[in-house]
Amino acid sequence: MWHSILYLREEMSKNLEITHKKTTPENVKEANEALFRATMNLPAASAHCGMTEREMKMIFREYLKYNAPDFEIPENTFTLPRREESCPE
Repeated sequence: MWHSILYLREEMSKNLEITHKKTTPENVKEANEALFRATMNLPAASAHCGMTEREMKMIFREYLKYNAPDFEIPENTFTLPRREESCPE
């Protein structure tokens, strides 16, 4: 998995602005997990890794391909009633 991520990173950085923060596998892992748990937004995650937002999106999509959801939706869920319109026509 990391070799495909690193390949994408190399290909995309050829024509894009290079940032000052070094991209490491540890930073990418932390950012992906934070995006997955929604504790970090995309601009913050890309800055954490020293990537562009476009690069981070591509890396996160790869992360989602190889990491299954770790939550369950209970079977006994119910739907909330929709709000009725106050002015019927």
